[in-house]
Amino acid sequence: MKTISPAQAEHQLTQVANYFDVWRQTRTTRAEPIPPHLWEQAIALTAMFPLTRVARCLHVSGGELKKRCAAHLATRSAPTSTALDFVDVTATPVWPPLTAGTEIELSRADGTRLRIHTHEPQPPLVALVRTFLEPA
Repeated sequence: MKTISPAQAEHQLTQVANYFDVWRQTRTTRAEPIPPHLWEQAIALTAMFPLTRVARCLHVSGGELKKRCAAHLATRSAPTSTALDFVDVTATPVWPPLTAGTEIELSRADGTRLRIHTHEPQPPLVALVRTFLEPA
């Protein structure tokens, strides 16, 4: 948050009071409401000065300024509506799913070993085992 000197704050108050005076001189009817941008500047000044001083310098109702400050504070502090809808997320696997695999380990009398890992549903094992077990 930017801090300003008391002299700068006084200058801002004077400047906003001048804006209000210019608006009052150029408005079309006396019943014309104060524009929102002027209210926003008046509300900002209440962070630096007492509300009664701001109201007196700007020639506005203290009650109206207090009401607008409260409404401004309520809109700033009120949580925004975060109504969430249901979102269906279907997970896709990062890698191909593993199917039920088969592992076979064979060894011959001479100490030779054969280990087979397969994920095929029906691998051609009969021919492979017969070839492995046959004497050379």
